[in-house]
Amino acid sequence: MNPLFQVIHEDADLLVVHKPAGLVCHPTKGDEYSSLISRVRIYLNRSVDGNSQLSTFNPQPFLVHRLDRETSGIVLLAKNPVAAGELGKIWETRTVLKEYLAIVHGHVAAEQGIIDAPLGKDTASIVAIKDCVRLDGSPAQTEFCVEKRFARLIPTFNLQPSTFTLLRLRPLTGRKHQLRIHLAHLGHPIVGDKIYGGDPDLYLALVENRLTDEQRVRLIMPNHALHAGRLQFEWRGQTRQFLAPPEADFKNFLEGQPA
Repeated sequence: MNPLFQVIHEDADLLVVHKPAGLVCHPTKGDEYSSLISRVRIYLNRSVDGNSQLSTFNPQPFLVHRLDRETSGIVLLAKNPVAAGELGKIWETRTVLKEYLAIVHGHVAAEQGIIDAPLGKDTASIVAIKDCVRLDGSPAQTEFCVEKRFARLIPTFNLQPSTFTLLRLRPLTGRKHQLRIHLAHLGHPIVGDKIYGGDPDLYLALVENRLTDEQRVRLIMPNHALHAGRLQFEWRGQTRQFLAPPEADFKNFLEGQPA
């Protein structure tokens, strides 16, 4: 069996893990390994059985926040109700610093900026979970900064290299799919995004298990290229900061290495 996840930090109250791309946070209809929270329960129960110094009697993990299925990176969990309550209040204050890396299509012209565009339900989409920029939506702001502009030759019908940009992102609000929608709105969708990349049928093909080899080539990467790499907040009089590098697919594409 593959490892449940990579542990970034653990103490009596906190468990910080690197969620792999492709794993949902909450249980679905799969087995006990098919969601992050289920794997955390397995991990904590093993710690109790193994008499770990960090184990908690009758552990009750709580997701303090979550990531989309295909987004990799840092997820914070509380190991008891008291810590969960304290951290939940901190998250409500919007003082938590979250930093992401994203590879997007095209060369972003501005070196940095803030995307300020309200978000709400996309009632015209064939994808039920899709949101969009709309004037009557909830306020949403995303700060971005260009880290690198580059080109790659993609094995499609195009003979010229395609252009891409590596962005560092900081969501100033926490709306559903905010980073993905804002970048698509900017004209630079995230590489591999099946909902906001321009062809929502790619998402339907995925969930209906009919994604073709040609569609996979068009997507370039098996999961969208979004990674939660930094989390920082103040808790119990201390600054807590956690870092995690991107996964191999993400790094290989940046470096021009084969997948």
